[in-house]
Parts: sequence; C-alpha cells; structure tokens
Amino acid sequence: MADIPRLNGVIRALEAGKTTFTSFCQADPDTAIAMATAKYDGIVYEMEHNPWDIRALRDSLQYMLNRGQIAKSGSVAPGVTPMVRIPPNGAEKAQFHAKQALDLGTYGIVWPHISSVDEAYNAVAACRYPRLKSAPMYEPAGIRGDGPTAAVRYWGLSQQDYYDRADVWPLNPKGEIFVILMMEDTRGIEALPQILQKVPGIGAILIGEGDLSQELGYPRQYEHPEVLKWMARVVNTCKEHNVVVGHPHVDSNNVERILGEGYRFLMAAPVRSYAALDKGLKLAGRA
Repeated sequence: MADIPRLNGVIRALEAGKTTFTSFCQADPDTAIAMATAKYDGIVYEMEHNPWDIRALRDSLQYMLNRGQIAKSGSVAPGVTPMVRIPPNGAEKAQFHAKQALDLGTYGIVWPHISSVDEAYNAVAACRYPRLKSAPMYEPAGIRGDGPTAAVRYWGLSQQDYYDRADVWPLNPKGEIFVILMMEDTRGIEALPQILQKVPGIGAILIGEGDLSQELGYPRQYEHPEVLKWMARVVNTCKEHNVVVGHPHVDSNNVERILGEGYRFLMAAPVRSYAALDKGLKLAGRA
C-alpha cells in the first residue's frame, strides 16, 4: 500500500507539536461507540483494575469502526486511537497481556507500576518483534510472538505493511505502537533518569498519582504539596530527556495548570451530567 498515512492519532498529534488528549474507559460496546465519535486523539481501555476480558476488548475494537468515517476521511486511520492499560505490575513481566492486545490491533500499551530499568526494558521489548542483533534499532530486543492476523485486518494494511509499522515510536519513526510507562511510586521516580537514559522506545511517561499519593501518606490528595513535589520531579526529568509526560486526572479545574506545567499527554475523563434532572427536581419542589 503506497502512501500509508500516520495511523496512530496520538502520535500524529505529538509529531505536530500538539498536546494530545485521551481518557480511560471500559471495554464494552456502548462505551466504544460513544468514544469513537468523541474529540479525543485516543482512548485507553482500562483493564488493570477492570477484568482482563480479551473478548470484551476484541468486541470494543470492532464497535469503534465507523465505515462512514473511513469513507469520508479516505483513510484507514481510526478516528480515535484505541490503546489498553494491561493488568500486570512491571515486576510481573507478563508480556502475554501486551501480545494479546497488540495482536487484536490496539495501537498502544500502558504499563502500570514501572519501577526499574529492567521493568522498563521488558515493557518496550514486549511490544516489538525480534530481529537480528545486526539489524538497526535492535535494542530493546523484541520478544513479541508472531500472530498478527487480526491486527492486520484491523489496521487495514497488508501483512508486510503491518510488519513495517508495528514497532514502537519514536524509536522507529514509522512505528505506530505507543508505549506508555506509569511512574506510581518513589522507587520508580528515583529510577526514572536511568530508565530514560538506558531504554529507547518509550512514547510517554504517565504519572500514577493515586498509588503515589498512597505511598506518600496522602491518599488521593492530588493537590497536596508533597504529592505535587514528586510529580514535578517526573515532569522535570522527562523535560530533560525530551520525553512526553502525561497526567491521568485532568478536569476543568486543573487543566490550565497542567498545560502550563508542560504535560503533553492529558487524560480527561468525560463527565456525566444530570443537569436536566437536577433542574426538574428543583422546579417540581423535590430538590
């Protein structure tokens, strides 16, 4: 296929120097349909704290397909790029979760609780196919098994074109797979300079401020000075190494500050509104 466009919308936005917007969501058809027409660059199916249901993920990916959008755009690139947060902590090294998600056609993997260079290396390696040591961009040495039939169909490419693009960005400029490592404890944050220096192929670092705040003794107090201090340390380290840094809890109250601090991967969850119900109850004297 000639002139394959950039398929991953998150990467496309970052390559253009833009901030990218995403959200966590559940893997189910109704959510997939709703998210597929939202203005997000991408979404992340939450399968760390939700059950690892590979069939639900498969169905959700299919329900995101919109033939009208494909015909109108003239491109096989998805309107909203699907990614997945997998369940294992970094130390568990359960590469099969990443393999299964990628084999279905997802464009990115979020790895929770990465706390060491070894764990970071494994995360990137699990998203790459093996190659000879003499090949360019050999490290991190890929360990992904070969079984991309569903992904090839989902991406809308030939098998060989899929192989050309199924690598991690920005290590491979043509790569469409976005690897996100979560920093969720002080050990990981202290190791972050070494991680970014020694492990190529990381797309973004995402701060897990929930678990971090638990360790620091201020659970879910996201505005506590001690929590913000450790988060700023992540942001500054990523800036020093020119790596995208992400924030998982963006809302209308903090988005201006977060943008100003240099975050470029923003996760802003949709807000369910009961405005009509609340107004109706008030007008009916039931408020």
